[in-house]
Amino acid sequence: MSVVVVGGGVLGLMHAVEACQRGHYVVHLEREPGARGASVRNFGLIWISGRAGGAELALARRARARWAEIAADVPGIGFRPHGSLTLATGDAELRLLKEAANRPDAGLRGYQLLDPAAARQVNPALRGEFAGALLGGQDAIVEPRQVPAALREYLQRSVAGRYSWQPGREAVQVAAHAVRDHTGRWHRSDLVVLCPGAAHTGLAGPQLAGASRPPVRRVRLQMMQTAPLDTKLTTSLADGDSLRYYPAYDLPGRSQLPPQAATADRFRGQLLLVQRRDGSLTIGDTHAYDEPFAFDLAEAPYQHLLARAGQFLGTRLPPVQRRWAGVYSQVTGPDLYHRSQVAPGVLLITGAGGRGMTCAPAIAGDTFSTEQPEADR
Repeated sequence: MSVVVVGGGVLGLMHAVEACQRGHYVVHLEREPGARGASVRNFGLIWISGRAGGAELALARRARARWAEIAADVPGIGFRPHGSLTLATGDAELRLLKEAANRPDAGLRGYQLLDPAAARQVNPALRGEFAGALLGGQDAIVEPRQVPAALREYLQRSVAGRYSWQPGREAVQVAAHAVRDHTGRWHRSDLVVLCPGAAHTGLAGPQLAGASRPPVRRVRLQMMQTAPLDTKLTTSLADGDSLRYYPAYDLPGRSQLPPQAATADRFRGQLLLVQRRDGSLTIGDTHAYDEPFAFDLAEAPYQHLLARAGQFLGTRLPPVQRRWAGVYSQVTGPDLYHRSQVAPGVLLITGAGGRGMTCAPAIAGDTFSTEQPEADR
């Protein structure tokens, strides 16, 4: 079978990987020289602990297993099976962590409730003050800035001419089993998979605009990266504000959380912190949902998040080397991502933002599953 994949982000790349590993021929189009969107502007977290129970958790766990399999062939993605620690700073947050630790599916997430001393045994870099922690033992990390190039190089090396990477090609028109790029060339195949990320216009526009209720929205976030820290972190970190955002913590105790700090509330902030392989720290993030988004970066949430990270690590953080904003596509309804048929043999897949880095391998696997209905294949 021949496949055309449009979009060089993690979702498009995982579709290329899955297609090639099934023996298909893949032409991969990307309008930029390489991935530049949310796929490289995130934490690289394979985040199992915060997912909703049921279908979302199952999707995330399948994806996590697939990440580990891919890493055996592509060490350049930087996969590490490091867990996470979500840190409580007060009684209400700690009570909610206890509720989470008692979920029926806690074992599937690798949950363990830890007192501060036990948390420091897991991650000795935690030299600051906190009331307790929830270990997410199934969480993992990859290097988002390295994943795209590593996967492309693997495909070009390993599948004996069945993968053609064509950057600088913007898809502008679709027809049955075909897509035309901006140079006028048609690419015809058995299946076309459109993975446009946060580009809700262009090819995706008519399909998304035609819905009675917008199936996706765009979300903007701010993040930063420090110089290397001379201490090794053995887990990723999250603060109690993250309990407000992830569905796994939608438990009775959530309503008892105290108000967020003013800056965190204004920017809908939470602390997530990941140490990169070079020792630097990726720190974020914020959430903005109302467009048009600001074109500049607000400094207040950065200062809040740096103070929060320093509080837990109990040390002065290295200087910030870069700051950035990103925009991702997120579904607005109960589905885990958006999948629709644009034309015969042409699928649009987007809206996985917030879980895209985690779930992309499983989403791509679903596309090529023999259980998919004929109209979706």
